[in-house]
Amino acid sequence: MALSQINFSFDDDSTPKNESKESVKQTPPAGKNTLAEIRAGIKPKSKRGRKSLKEYNAEPDVITVPADDILFQKQYYSIGNVALMFKENTSLIRYWEKEFSILKPKKNKKGDRFFRPEDIKNLKMIYHLLRERKYTIEGAKEFIRNNRAAGEKHEMIESLEKVKLFLLELKNNL
Repeated sequence: MALSQINFSFDDDSTPKNESKESVKQTPPAGKNTLAEIRAGIKPKSKRGRKSLKEYNAEPDVITVPADDILFQKQYYSIGNVALMFKENTSLIRYWEKEFSILKPKKNKKGDRFFRPEDIKNLKMIYHLLRERKYTIEGAKEFIRNNRAAGEKHEMIESLEKVKLFLLELKNNL
């Protein structure tokens, strides 16, 4: 039994001698840059790390927390569902739980966290302070500690924003 030998050439013609150019396609692996992109200085968009300020401003911060009547239909929400509502990682939700004493989700024997609707409303206030109003964690803690009626104030702001959106839609339809 004879073994055939494959010859490699490092010239521009990178196909082996016994294969046609149509059978070998040079596609870069997923997530890798082509040689032309590397030479041109084009950097790939990385999915890792924090987003830049431009990326935060480019995409709207729309969280999908349901209205109160829908939210209170269930007694508990898993941490995965809560993370999807706020479009954040579960690790960040766990970190916020550790940092803010107003968050007290129930835990089963296994250690899974289950958030009550009240916890989700508190998370919504924390999200508003940290992401929309750009408070630091210490600043948000102090705001919550000093303003006992912070939850009521946050609900008032939300209702005013809903009225504002309604009026803007009404104006656009005229």
